Amino acid sequence: MHASATSAVDTASLMPQHADFSDWPNSREWLAHLIHFATVSRDSNLALIHCLRDALEVAGVSAEIIHDDGGDKANLLAVIGPVVEGGVVLSGHTDVVPVEGQAWDSDPFTLREADGRLYGRGSSDMKGFIACCMAAVPALVSAARDGKLERPVIFAFSYDEEIGCLGAPRMIARLRDRLPRPAAVLVGEPTLMSVVDAHKGITVIRTTVTGKPSHSSQVNLGVSAIHLAARMVTFIEDRMQARIDCGHLDERFEVPHASLHVGRIEGGTAVNITAGQCIFDWELRHLPGEDVEAMLAEIDAYAERLLVPYRERAPEVAIHSERTVETVPALGQGERDPAIHLCQRLLGEARASQAVTYATEAGQFQREGWPTVVCGPGSISVAHQANEYIDIRQLAACDRFLAQLVREQQTS
Repeated sequence: MHASATSAVDTASLMPQHADFSDWPNSREWLAHLIHFATVSRDSNLALIHCLRDALEVAGVSAEIIHDDGGDKANLLAVIGPVVEGGVVLSGHTDVVPVEGQAWDSDPFTLREADGRLYGRGSSDMKGFIACCMAAVPALVSAARDGKLERPVIFAFSYDEEIGCLGAPRMIARLRDRLPRPAAVLVGEPTLMSVVDAHKGITVIRTTVTGKPSHSSQVNLGVSAIHLAARMVTFIEDRMQARIDCGHLDERFEVPHASLHVGRIEGGTAVNITAGQCIFDWELRHLPGEDVEAMLAEIDAYAERLLVPYRERAPEVAIHSERTVETVPALGQGERDPAIHLCQRLLGEARASQAVTYATEAGQFQREGWPTVVCGPGSISVAHQANEYIDIRQLAACDRFLAQLVREQQTS
């Protein structure tokens, strides 16, 4: 049985019994343990967070738990080494997406190895990275105890990334208020250990259109919310094309323009009644540097113009939009070179950085003025899919990457 959101887990069996870390789990063992926690975003992640905290305390590292308002989810923040400037933040999210409706070949919450791959929900996105971080604890703690770790390594593990990067902001605020400025933030989303220095931002919006119901044989007495919504949907798509036509493009991205997409719509009560209400959900994925507020204001202004001809006979008509997920900022406008160069040194090669279309918490860290990139093990192509996996070689590559980070933080 996999661990539920609140069930107790025998963490002691995983922990070392001696101060020399001789039996500390490796990254594969940590991954097996972390996948056992079914931390789907709709549920609590506290059991996993407490496991990490308890393990770090065994290692002599104090970890701070930062709860959400409800108290059933939390971030974890831990500093290994001196509290000075120049630290490196290792960031990862602990939540995973659901498995319902997916055809898995085995229990998604029990690690399965086959053909050099480790299967399980979150193996790639992104418990593999967290597992490697935890496997690096002995080297970090030993260096700190010996006085060799000149700059800290900071673990920053969040909740609810998958549903809008909800947990990271309060963890980032705590990090900002508590610690000196870090030199770099490395967000370990799956990039096949390539360096990503730019991604799009995202805003998710629900628009509610209120019309005036009438019998459909007397459409002149009513106002169809569905018809108004259809015009809004078309306008939203037209604004995407307008930005393309005006050259608002960044060719580094696979989709080189802002994307505006309506993903769900419902409304009306019967075919012979003009619809009194229609609701649609849509998203804006913007390029780095684009003015999100101006783009949304343009759509709101169109909604106001659209309603003018109808208000005399139906003053109740309205179009109201609200953000169901606050804007997650893009990555790519702020300073990134220190983080890029750090990753290149850790990887042992000066490979070019990349841009990706998906969003992460990296933009939230960069918003604080901290050089931030995305670099982690596993492939985004298998994330959120049935039979999600991480190649064992990717775990090994991340282990080497973090071992080099330990050495890097010991040098001037």
